[in-house]
Amino acid sequence: MTLRGNGKQKIFLDDADYSTFLRMLMTVKKQFEWLIHTYCLMPNHYHLVVETEHPLPKAMHLLNGRFAHRFNRRHDRSGHLFEGPYEAKPVDSDEYFTECLRYVADNPVRAGLCATAAEWPWSGGETYDCHRDPERLPPA
Repeated sequence: MTLRGNGKQKIFLDDADYSTFLRMLMTVKKQFEWLIHTYCLMPNHYHLVVETEHPLPKAMHLLNGRFAHRFNRRHDRSGHLFEGPYEAKPVDSDEYFTECLRYVADNPVRAGLCATAAEWPWSGGETYDCHRDPERLPPA
């Protein structure tokens, strides 16, 4: 799934924002029993590949609402932080799963933020930490 900043604005302005989001993500992960295969936090959006038995809307509302509230308070701003609802697509094959992992891992490289996915500090995952070790990806 992915969610972008309103008007493509930045949703992470500094390391504290990234860290806060990750703490909140781990709280939602535990509460809603998510398996986070991989994630990537970019300056103006984020990607998650998660597996869960629970419906996504409640968890996503909690995660995004809490983060937006904290972000607005911390940066003395108001209004919508995120642009519309999150976009989620079911992963229905091993091939698509591999494609998603690779796409998320390579996002900061394609954006010119780093030379290799391993250099981006705001990515990772539980099952395939393809950002740190591309060899752990399932075969293409």
